[in-house]
Amino acid sequence: MPRACPVCGSAVVREEGEADWRCVGGLYCAAQRKQALLHFAQRRAMDIDGLGEKRVDQLVDAGLVRTPADLYRLDVATLAGLERMGEKSAANLVEAIGRSRRTGFARFLFALGIRHVGEEVARVLARLLSHVHDAGQPPLTVLVATSGDTGGAVAQAFHGVPRTRVVVLYPHGQVSAVQEAQFTTLGGNVTAVAVQGRFDDCQRLAKEAFGDPRLRERAHLTSANSISLGRLLPQMVYYAHAVLGLNPGTRPVISVPSGNFGNLAAGLMAQRMGAPIARFVAATTVNDTVPRYLATGMVEPRPSVSTLANAMDVGNPSNLERIRWMFGDRVEAIRAAMSATVHTDEDVRRGIRELDARYGYVADPHTAIAYLGAVEDRGAAGVGAPGRLFLSTAHPAKFGDVVEPLIGRPVPVPAPLADAMARPRQATHIEPRLAALSVLL
Repeated sequence: MPRACPVCGSAVVREEGEADWRCVGGLYCAAQRKQALLHFAQRRAMDIDGLGEKRVDQLVDAGLVRTPADLYRLDVATLAGLERMGEKSAANLVEAIGRSRRTGFARFLFALGIRHVGEEVARVLARLLSHVHDAGQPPLTVLVATSGDTGGAVAQAFHGVPRTRVVVLYPHGQVSAVQEAQFTTLGGNVTAVAVQGRFDDCQRLAKEAFGDPRLRERAHLTSANSISLGRLLPQMVYYAHAVLGLNPGTRPVISVPSGNFGNLAAGLMAQRMGAPIARFVAATTVNDTVPRYLATGMVEPRPSVSTLANAMDVGNPSNLERIRWMFGDRVEAIRAAMSATVHTDEDVRRGIRELDARYGYVADPHTAIAYLGAVEDRGAAGVGAPGRLFLSTAHPAKFGDVVEPLIGRPVPVPAPLADAMARPRQATHIEPRLAALSVLL
């Protein structure tokens, strides 16, 4: 038996009590990716007609599909460009993938290919999970405060989920038109709430709601903000994914565009768990509460200021408290783990132009700030410093009015964003008071 997988080079192991040897590469292994997709598409699972072995090989080898979720991002134009795939065949496959969305929960669980979860176990799990939330209780309310991007992500994730509703608090007039369209045009179980104030007011309202035991119980509240560890845990994964894809022994510095500091807190948690990361750069707008804290050791929140990177316009970042707790409230230890850079709107414009001119990369304002943080930190560190990574956290089409004049051409708008922009918007307006939110909930 070989010690390494012949496809991906990962170790081959046999667990105690099992007869089979298996590659530990998971979905990093191309062979396992293909088998996972074939299992996902089979008739007993998601039943995607036309997605056989040859087609799966083609999609994986072309880099179009890495996980089952990627199947649902395919479109006719992309597929029609593949060899031996005409426009009609592409349309049929896209239609079959679309039909699979109506598959029952038990078959979906089986399709995921979880070890030791066959069809019968999947049916049992589906029945059990359906009873986790008592039908006699009010719907589970996912309450989320957003400065731009989180609201759309959460709204899309829970839209149409039975016995669940989403309430998105956002600062009226302070998010981009595209960001607003992503959570105000869904309707159904998604309620968009335009708060007359800043993001800090939205965040304060969410905290006050969770701090009211009677309201929390009556509305059956849960959170999708970084106030909840459930938000940070999956964010840790892409830090590990990024650094483990580098050359062995590499320990990069990672620049994170930071507003409420949840993303960076997740990175620090990943580092604590062993991800080979040298340290972090907290790249911020002029809302610089954390950079000032690192410089002085004093936490002095200020009212947020509107900038081009609106998702980072946070004057009182809630995750600073979490980061301080992680380091025993020792500012010296935090300084060793992260530095900070502060960037103006003019810096952002320069970063967008520079990324496009030097690298052909079209960046949104938040990504541009992360890039500038990496560049500034590398210059300060000097020759021989570790390599830098910077996080990209939003699509530039969300900020076309900012980006397009700077690069001198239109930014293509993905179909889901274009669809959202075309739909009518619905929002409830409230004052930034818990009493007003309580009535709505």
